[in-house]
Amino acid sequence: MSQITRRATLGAAASLLAAPRLVRAQGMQLAIATGTTGGVYYPLGGGLANILSRTIPGMSATVEVTGGSVANNQLLGAGRVGLIFSQVDASVDAVKGEDRFRGRPVKVRAIAVLYTNRMQAVTTAASGIQSIQDMKGKRISSGAPGSATEVMAFRLIEAAGLDRDKDFRARERLSPAESTNAVKDGKLDAYFFVSGVPTSAVTDLAASPGITMRLVDHADLVPKITAKYGPVYFPEVIPAGTYPGQTTDNQQMSVANILAVMDTMPDDMVTKILESTWNGRAELAQVHAEGRGFTLERQKTAAAGVPWHPAAEAFWKKQGANLG
Repeated sequence: MSQITRRATLGAAASLLAAPRLVRAQGMQLAIATGTTGGVYYPLGGGLANILSRTIPGMSATVEVTGGSVANNQLLGAGRVGLIFSQVDASVDAVKGEDRFRGRPVKVRAIAVLYTNRMQAVTTAASGIQSIQDMKGKRISSGAPGSATEVMAFRLIEAAGLDRDKDFRARERLSPAESTNAVKDGKLDAYFFVSGVPTSAVTDLAASPGITMRLVDHADLVPKITAKYGPVYFPEVIPAGTYPGQTTDNQQMSVANILAVMDTMPDDMVTKILESTWNGRAELAQVHAEGRGFTLERQKTAAAGVPWHPAAEAFWKKQGANLG
């Protein structure tokens, strides 16, 4: 586990009781697991914490910086946090007890479907990389430890016919901000990062003098990946102009994001969280553009394999969502 994840775990442990109700004598304390500071989970989590602390009497919500979705589901299962941002694929693995959760399933329950996360395979014009296969023999970062970026990157690398342990000159496990700095310093040729767009780390690289940032197309590999891992991914486009100097559309692979809790969270607490979050959705959209992706239409029957918390299912049906 990385230093940043260890710090987040310790911080969350200090601020929460392990009991699933997350109640103290002084009131309710809720730790929200987000991601790295260079992504979208972190600022949206900060906006959400402000909304919940302000609108739910007695609640104090705090944001935890973590490695990302895999770490978040692990922290949730350990009782260290009460609410998480997560990619659907990571939470599906947690529910099934597969991959990083083998033998240690987590009873994750979705309470809301948020915006779409985009796989961004980031490189520069100088690297000569035009496909995932072109990364063979290059220096890459597959994402921070404990991140869903790493999960998706490994699946993408596999679909491209590459061996993640043998086919790269070097494979680092860096955060997006660290990856951007490594590319700037000439120490890295490419990196993977899954997030909403635009995201600050990629924007930073694209805006750097003397560097022409490129996003590598890979949507053609989606059918091979979903054939093995299920329909949690789908092709999308990052439009030209999303980042400084980006002149062409990027054909890439996406996955949905959810807010999730343990199955033991009381119904009334889930309802309060959803009422405050739904009523504050305009505020979330002001915090980050991806907040606009939190819509009634996005709420799906089972969040692509993650079961609904019963209170959340009732809430969305009351709002008129077509859950099937």
